[in-house]
Amino acid sequence: MPLKIYRELEIGSDFFQAKQAEDEIVAAAGAYNYGEEVIFALRLSLEEALSNAIRHGNVGDADKRVHIRYAIDADRIDITVRDEGGGFDPASIPDPTAAENLENPSGRGIMLMRAYMNKVEYNPKGNQVRLVKMHRAG
Repeated sequence: MPLKIYRELEIGSDFFQAKQAEDEIVAAAGAYNYGEEVIFALRLSLEEALSNAIRHGNVGDADKRVHIRYAIDADRIDITVRDEGGGFDPASIPDPTAAENLENPSGRGIMLMRAYMNKVEYNPKGNQVRLVKMHRAG
């Protein structure tokens, strides 16, 4: 087994291609014997990040691409997803657990990524998210 898997992918603003990329990354993590809980967290968070990039970042524009970079080893999974959209301010997304927002679906994906990953970071423009999951808590 390699010491580290590193790969860069570029996909269209297409959910089928996003699913293929997600499956590839999950399979790579599986090669390092990450447990079911980590794989679940990875799949859910990656699905949200890719969906947000396609739906909100690239607004479904078939001419825009989603850029994915991932590195996986025995200790951590590190994924960056970047869209070609104008970006957003993550702090501007309302808290989906606040009483006045319970009926509003906005922000739930970001909340889930933050709950399941060890680290969720956005670039200053807001068109790139970095997801980090540690093999062991840390």
